[in-house]
Amino acid sequence: MAAPSPGPREILAPSPEAGRRAAASSSGHRGLLWRLRDKQCRLGLFEIGPGHELHQLMCLMQAGLWAATQVSRDHPPAVRPTAHPWTPGDTLGGCSFSSQGFELGTLAGPAFARLRRSLGLAEEDYQAALGPGRPYLQFLSTSKSKASFFLSHDQRFFLKTLRSREVQALLAHLPRYVHHLQRHPHSLLARLLGVHSLRVARGKKKYFIVMQSVFYPAGRISERYDIKGCEVSRWVEPAPEGSLLVLVLKDLNFQGKTINLGPQRSWFLRQMELDTAFLRELNVLDYSLLMAFQRLHEDERGSGSSLIFRTARSIRGAQSAEESGAQNRRLLPDAPNALHIVDGPEHRYFLGLVDLTTVYGLRKRLEQLWKTLRYPGRTFSTVSPACYARRLCQWVEAHTE
Repeated sequence: MAAPSPGPREILAPSPEAGRRAAASSSGHRGLLWRLRDKQCRLGLFEIGPGHELHQLMCLMQAGLWAATQVSRDHPPAVRPTAHPWTPGDTLGGCSFSSQGFELGTLAGPAFARLRRSLGLAEEDYQAALGPGRPYLQFLSTSKSKASFFLSHDQRFFLKTLRSREVQALLAHLPRYVHHLQRHPHSLLARLLGVHSLRVARGKKKYFIVMQSVFYPAGRISERYDIKGCEVSRWVEPAPEGSLLVLVLKDLNFQGKTINLGPQRSWFLRQMELDTAFLRELNVLDYSLLMAFQRLHEDERGSGSSLIFRTARSIRGAQSAEESGAQNRRLLPDAPNALHIVDGPEHRYFLGLVDLTTVYGLRKRLEQLWKTLRYPGRTFSTVSPACYARRLCQWVEAHTE
C-alpha cells in the first residue's frame, strides 16, 4: 500500500551553495565544454550567475523545488485506475520549504506528481534539472505581460510567474485538464508539471508554474513563433540578418509563410479542433500556438528516417483501432517531448498550446469592448472563447499544407 501524501510541512534540502560546490567539483571540465558548445544556442538567454539581481532568489527557488520533489519521491502517489483518475484530495498536500525569510510552497502536489509520472518523467531527472547545481536561464520574452520567464539550464523545463487569479483558474480546471490528456494523449496542450507559491521576507506571495518547454531540444531550431490568429500588437522587430539572437516572432511576422506538414496535416487540424474545443468549454481565451522550425537532415526525411517511430510512450486505454482513431493518435519520434514534434517533408515542427489560464470574465469582457472601440475593423486577441477558438483553427487551416 502506498504511503499517504504528506501534509504541508517543512523539510530539509541541500543548500544552494553546497549544490553548486558539488556540481563544480564533479563536472567542471565537462561543464566548460558544454557551455562552449551551447553558447550559440543561448544568445538571448542569460545565465543567472553570481552578481545577477535574481541570483539569490533563483538559489532559494532551486532549493525549494528540490525539497518539493523529494516529498513526491519519498511518498509517491498511488497509481489509480483510468476509470477513477481523480479525487478531491489530489489538490491537497505538498510541502513548504523555508530558509532565510524565504518560503516556497507546493500546490496540488499529488496531482502534479501523478501527472509527471504519466508523462514518463522520472522524479530524479526533474529534481536534478530544477534543483541546485546549475543556474537557470533568464528568457527575455516578447510578451507584453509582466510575467517573468526562466528555463532550466538544459532548456527542457520552462518556468513562468502567474497572477493569483490565474493560479485559481488553473487549479479549478486541473481535473478536467488531466482527463483531457488521458482521453487525448497526443494533445497539443502544454504539459504542466507543477505550481508553486513563493514569498520573500514579508513580501507579497507570488506564484509560478513549471512546464515542459515546447522548444526542446533547441539545438537546431531556426525560427520560433507565438501565434494568436490576430493582428493588433502581433509584430516583433526581427533580429538583424545573420544574428543568432533568440527571438519569438508573432503573427504578422509569419505573413506569406506556410507550415508544410504533408500527410500529418489532417491529424494536426483535427487535434487543434479537439484542444481548442476543450479550452472553449473551460471559457478560456488568449492562449497561443507556439511553433518552431528545424530543417531535417537528409537521413531524417521520408521512410529512410533515422528516427525510430513508435506509438506514444505508454499510451493508455486504447483497446481497439476504432478507439485509437477516436483519440486521434499518431506515430511519434522516439525523442524528448515527442508529443510536441511533427515531421513534415522538409522540416520538423515543434508545436504546443500555452497560456491556458485566462478566463473570459468581466475584466476581459470590458477589455473586449474597449478594444472594439479602439481598433475598429481590426482583429485583436480579446474576443469570446468561441470566436477565439474558431479563429485560431482557421489560421492554422489557412497556413498549413
